[in-house]
Amino acid sequence: MRYSFDTEQWVPYRVDRVFAFFADPMNLPALMPQCQKARIEQARLVPPPIRPDIAESSAGAIAGEGSEMTISFRPLPFSPIRISWQARIVEFEWNDHFCDEQPRGPFQYWRHCHYISEATRGEITGSMVKDALVYELPLGILGGVAQRIFVGRQVKAIFAFRQKRLLENLAAR
Repeated sequence: MRYSFDTEQWVPYRVDRVFAFFADPMNLPALMPQCQKARIEQARLVPPPIRPDIAESSAGAIAGEGSEMTISFRPLPFSPIRISWQARIVEFEWNDHFCDEQPRGPFQYWRHCHYISEATRGEITGSMVKDALVYELPLGILGGVAQRIFVGRQVKAIFAFRQKRLLENLAAR
């Protein structure tokens, strides 16, 4: 059975800045709970289409469509076990969205789309960050039990943590 999770967050930063932050895979570990000790083990970046309005030096390390990364993390605090997760960028549209899927990893199916659009709150023009996640757990009925007991809550907690860390990371840049 497939599950979905959607969330959104407004941040007081321009779309190009927020998009560039998310599209740089080196920023991913900073958005994950520290107890997971996430790290990028391998990355093969495919450059996104060239945009004449973005200087190459200011674009940083951007993962365009076809990029692949292997990430490892601890699934539980203090666990000696590390889980390996391969992510592949399957869609990329500058300053609008990109989607990643998991060819190999802990889920039976995983598709996460990051949408970023301009949004104004009061007098401040910033960005709306929307996440659309669809996933399926392995193990059939046991996966469904894990979803109800643990995984659904963990997904919500990880995205709540990520939203807090996103504001901290963008403010520090």
